[in-house]
Amino acid sequence: MSMSDPIADMLCRINNSIRVQFNRVDMPASKLKTNIARVMKEEGFIQNYKILKDKKQNILRIYLKYDKKRQSAIVGMKRISKPSRRVYLKSRDIKPFLNGMGISVISSSGGVITDASARNENVGGEILCKVW
Repeated sequence: MSMSDPIADMLCRINNSIRVQFNRVDMPASKLKTNIARVMKEEGFIQNYKILKDKKQNILRIYLKYDKKRQSAIVGMKRISKPSRRVYLKSRDIKPFLNGMGISVISSSGGVITDASARNENVGGEILCKVW
């Protein structure tokens, strides 16, 4: 059975795993989900991620990041562009999120990047989600 919004499913799985303080979360892999995980790792929101080979569809395993008090590095996540309502921004309309404390994940012509990278490269695109 196909899923209508796999990115929202990814964010929901991560959020649920953080609430019960799991160390990792598994989900069906795709190129877009892997790129979102790469951006989250580069920005320090997750510890690591890896692709596990499977017979049907590969599995994306994300290792969550906690501090010594078991507080997650991710406070919240929100899906912005949805299958029913796509949100596109030009490079001049992309603003910092939470004064730089959070990131906006953007799918541009150059790949999946953060809002800061999009402003530096002067490219726009579809705003997928926000992570803080």
